[in-house]
Amino acid sequence: MATNFWTSTHYKQLLDPEDVDVVHQLDKDRGMTLEDFKLIKLHMANYIARLAQNVKVRQRVVATAITYMRRVFARRSMSEYDPRLVAPACLYLASKAEESTVQARLLVFYIKKLYSDEKYRYEIKEILEMEMKILEVLNYYLVVFHPYRALSQLLQDAGMNDATQLTWGLVNDTYKMDLILTYPPHLIALACLYIASVQKDKENTAWFEELRVDMNVVKNIAMEILDFYDSHKLITDERVNAAMNKVAK
Repeated sequence: MATNFWTSTHYKQLLDPEDVDVVHQLDKDRGMTLEDFKLIKLHMANYIARLAQNVKVRQRVVATAITYMRRVFARRSMSEYDPRLVAPACLYLASKAEESTVQARLLVFYIKKLYSDEKYRYEIKEILEMEMKILEVLNYYLVVFHPYRALSQLLQDAGMNDATQLTWGLVNDTYKMDLILTYPPHLIALACLYIASVQKDKENTAWFEELRVDMNVVKNIAMEILDFYDSHKLITDERVNAAMNKVAK
């Protein structure tokens, strides 16, 4: 894997937010709105995390799988690529990319255990076939740089090791949004640190200024995270189910 973010395929594939918030025409034809689209991706991120918890893989594998899933739907419609199959296939692919391989049959076992809904039930062969399709959609670019790496160093530099749990939780939650597709990971880490500084009432202004990063961008990312928390409170199972009903199977 590439060791430098700025020369990596991840950096070259960063998207503008307006290119991520696009509902494909096939999905629009099924009545899917932008709100539905975002809800389904959030639901699938939670699905991947739930499945990963049962097959016992590291958080990094979960983060990579969710990134793959979000990259897929920036390029392909949910009408062509059923999210209920894309999600476990991304987890399977990410487990291999992150050298924590999970057997496909184990995923199938837990899918059947977790979901009684027949629409979620796919077999090993279908997961393997979808894995190949996902590889093609991703152009075989599997490198993902995550904010966790930068966060550990930043916490130490800022003298905020007491905020480790809080900031890691914030970073985990950023995968419920599309931030990993649109911003460099170190800026996402800084935004989480910025939120933690405010919540812990820690005066870090001078430290942030010394970093020579665009603080407007960091604050914008922080606002996106806080806005997400506000809107997340309004999400109900009914809204998620109504959105999922617009996905064909």
